[in-house]
Amino acid sequence: MLRAYRYRAYPTRREKQILNRQMFLAKEVYNLLLEKGKGFYKKTGNPFTKYQMNCCIKELKEERPEFNEVYSQVLQNVADRISKAYGNFFRRVKERKAGKKVKAGFPRQKRYVSSLTYPQFGFLLGKKYADFSMIGRVPFVMDREPDGEVKTLTIKKEKSQDWHVTVAIFTGEVPFVPNNRPKVGLDLGITSYAVLSDGTKIDNQRVQDKALEKLNMLHRRLSRKTKGGRNRRKAAITLAGFSEHLANQRSDNLHKLSHNLVNSYSLIAYEKLNIAGMVSRHCLAKTIYDASWSAFLKMLCYKAESAGCRVAGVDPKDTSKTCSRCGKTKEMPLCERTYVCDSCGLVVDRDLNASMNILARATAGHAGSYASGEITSTSAEKAAASGLVEPGTICGKAAGNT
Repeated sequence: MLRAYRYRAYPTRREKQILNRQMFLAKEVYNLLLEKGKGFYKKTGNPFTKYQMNCCIKELKEERPEFNEVYSQVLQNVADRISKAYGNFFRRVKERKAGKKVKAGFPRQKRYVSSLTYPQFGFLLGKKYADFSMIGRVPFVMDREPDGEVKTLTIKKEKSQDWHVTVAIFTGEVPFVPNNRPKVGLDLGITSYAVLSDGTKIDNQRVQDKALEKLNMLHRRLSRKTKGGRNRRKAAITLAGFSEHLANQRSDNLHKLSHNLVNSYSLIAYEKLNIAGMVSRHCLAKTIYDASWSAFLKMLCYKAESAGCRVAGVDPKDTSKTCSRCGKTKEMPLCERTYVCDSCGLVVDRDLNASMNILARATAGHAGSYASGEITSTSAEKAAASGLVEPGTICGKAAGNT
C-alpha cells in the first residue's frame, strides 16, 4: 500500500530563489520535450517514448548548460509526467471512439511548474529537515512520523505561496482483520450531509456558504486591480490563501468523519452516484461541489481496510422511492422529505428510508442484513429519538431494512 504524508515546509529566502529557478527550468524542459514529441509524432506517427525523452534531456543539457542546475532524476520525472499525459490522451481518444463522452485533451504547454519530485535518490529525510540535492536543507514540520519505506519526495509551491513537502511511503501488505462492529447504510445528501441506517444524522458543514460573503469580497477586490500590477498579484495571493484555508477546513471535516465511520462500523454501504452528471445539469451543483462527496467516498475506501471495515457501493436506482419495509415503489418528488408508504403505512424520513434500502442491497442474503424487515431495539430507539421516524411507527418491528 502506498500512502502520502504532507508536511508544511519553511524554506529560507535563498532556498526559495533556488526552488523558483529550478521550477522555471523544469517548465522549460517540459515545453521543449512536448514540442519535440509533437514533431516526432508528425514525422513517424508513433508516440515519443519515455526512453527517447530521457535521451533528449541529455541533448538539451549540452545545448543549454543551465539545465544542469536541476537534479537529473527531477528532469526524468518531468519526462515521466509528459509520458503519462500522452498515455492519458491516447486512452481518452480510444474511449471517445468507443462512444464515451470525454474530451481527448491533448497535452498543452505549461506556464509554470509548481512542484519538483525526487523519485528515488537525491534526498535525505530527517525529522526537522529534508535535504534536497542541488537545493539544500529545507526545514519542515513533521507532525506525523511516516512508517514505511520512502519512495518519493516532492516539494510544492501552492498558489498562496505556502510550501509543502509530500512523502510517499510504501507500507507493504497489511492483513485484513475485521473489527466485528455493526453494518450500516449511508445516504449522502445536502440538507444533512449523511443519514445512516441506524438513525444517525450528520450535519452538513457548508464550509463555502459560511464564508461566501468574504470570498465574494476578495473576488471583487481582485477584479478591481489593474492586470499585471503588483497590487493585483497581492490580491490574487490573498484570495488563493483564503481559498486554500476553506479547502483545508473541508478536508479536515471529511477526514474526521471518515475516520470515525470506519472505526465504528464493519461494513459501510453507499450509493454509486454519478456525481459528474449531477453537477453538470443540476441547480444544486455549487452545493454538491462544496459537499465534496467524491473526496469523502475516496477517504472511506482507503481508510477502511486498515480499520477492519469494508465499503460497498450499490446501485442508487429508486433507493428513495422504495419502501424499506414492504418493497413497494412510488414516485416521489425531491421536495417531499418524508416517505409515506401507501401499501403498508410506513412513515419515515426520506433519507433514512434510502439508507435502509442501501444497506439491504449491500447485505442481501447475509446474516445481520435485516433483509426480512427486523431491526434491533437499540437501532429502533436511536432512529425514533433522532426525529427521523414518526413516533409510534417503530414498535419492535423495522421501519425498514437497516
